[in-house]
Amino acid sequence: MSGVNPQGVDVFSFKSPSSEELSHDFLWRTNGCLPPRGKIGIFKERIPAELRGKHFWRHRYDDINAFELYLARNGIAIRKFFLNVSRREQKRRLLERLADPRKRWKFSAADLHERSYWSDYRDAYEKMICNTAWEYAPWVVVPADNKWFTRLIVVATIVDALASLDLKYPQLSDAELKELQKARKRLEKRVAGQSVLTVTSENQ
Repeated sequence: MSGVNPQGVDVFSFKSPSSEELSHDFLWRTNGCLPPRGKIGIFKERIPAELRGKHFWRHRYDDINAFELYLARNGIAIRKFFLNVSRREQKRRLLERLADPRKRWKFSAADLHERSYWSDYRDAYEKMICNTAWEYAPWVVVPADNKWFTRLIVVATIVDALASLDLKYPQLSDAELKELQKARKRLEKRVAGQSVLTVTSENQ
């Protein structure tokens, strides 16, 4: 998003829920971060590893779908990206973090522990995408081994989404246009009537 005016973009990162967030419904922490009209909101979240049964997740999927449909009906364009990094590429990046002193702070022993659940994560992601992908809130699965390609797909998707909104500059009424013309004339008269004082100095 480096090519977008930062005044129009907010990024929110959701990690492990805090005690306050856990005391509310699971969508509570996202509600307060929804972008107002005219802005772009980017949500980043880690999916928890706990599995609590099919009914639990069925209800969650239903709630997510209903919530996103509600947002779409209120004029919010939703695009969800799943950045799919291969197991081989993940291993390469973890080894790179260990080898580079500038990147070691990114490494966590928990990464290796979670990596052992690769198949479980893959199954969970597949179920999540299949159950929450709709025309009004589509998932875009992006191959993410090559970062330049990942960024290209994401940017192209966002551009298409913006183009579909048929955005236009605000239209002024006839009265507002007349006021602008009056203001321009006043400014032009002032500029034409200004006197210019030139001061020169010489070093002694």
